[in-house]
Amino acid sequence: MSRNEIPLVVTEEVADALRTGAPVVALESNVITHGLAYPDNAATARRVEAAVRAGGAIPATIAVAGGRILVGLTDDDIERFASTPGIPKVSSRDLSVVLSRGGLGATTVASSVVAAELAGITFFASAGIGGVHRDAQRTMDISSDLVQFTRSKTAVVCAGAKRILDLKLTMEFLETHCVPVVSYRSDDFPAFYCVTSGLRSPHRLDDAADVARAVEAHWALGNPGSFLITTPPQEQDAIDSAEIEGVIAEASAAAERDGVQGNAITKYLMRAVDRATEGRSAQANMAVLVNTAEVAGVLAVAHAEYRAEVAG
Repeated sequence: MSRNEIPLVVTEEVADALRTGAPVVALESNVITHGLAYPDNAATARRVEAAVRAGGAIPATIAVAGGRILVGLTDDDIERFASTPGIPKVSSRDLSVVLSRGGLGATTVASSVVAAELAGITFFASAGIGGVHRDAQRTMDISSDLVQFTRSKTAVVCAGAKRILDLKLTMEFLETHCVPVVSYRSDDFPAFYCVTSGLRSPHRLDDAADVARAVEAHWALGNPGSFLITTPPQEQDAIDSAEIEGVIAEASAAAERDGVQGNAITKYLMRAVDRATEGRSAQANMAVLVNTAEVAGVLAVAHAEYRAEVAG
């Protein structure tokens, strides 16, 4: 299948925005199918899309259905993905196989940025990216998100990476592979629903227009991959890192004892944190999703304005 034959189905709203140079933000569908139960997951998807609109951009949630990549979901699509059990999570390595089979698939960060680039969407928003897992020196467990960032030209807006990961090694990976990391209006690299990971960000930018110029300069220099922009959660929504660090350590040991491996580890650890915080982490997760989506909308608007200015 050649690039010209990739079966993209773009909604009319998204297609119009791309044609006119209006700002668009791509979103993953994994948060619909592998997050909350129905109907809360459908309501969450709509809230995240509404947050992108509040930032001034058009949302384009990505999913797979019938051998096609859907770029933008209708309300009926959201209902279908939210209410259908057993939809598989599709990362970038799985995308070709799932397309060939013709079934439903929920995109992750990695597969969503692949689809976003194919569709011509510059900005993508996620609550938190994958990263290098703890004890990766032994297990070699490194998220495909990081590898895909070295290949796909997207501006990824996120609240850093999940606290359950080895965030220092995650930052080392990004540095080694020349993926820029810029914190928007913050000094530190955030840790999902924690304001800080304890690690300083390589760069801080406070003006959305400066972010837009940096994104364009990155690709003008011939770089092939993504540009990572972090934004921390709002203070009132955040969870203190020290509160959950002990929980993560205990849950990690339990996961190894119980033979939990691969993709299942993240869900196992996140559920352990949710139990320990009596559900507050799930509420914080929701808040991070919404906040990140709105910031991505704001930055996409600034980027669209910069491109229009350059074009004259």
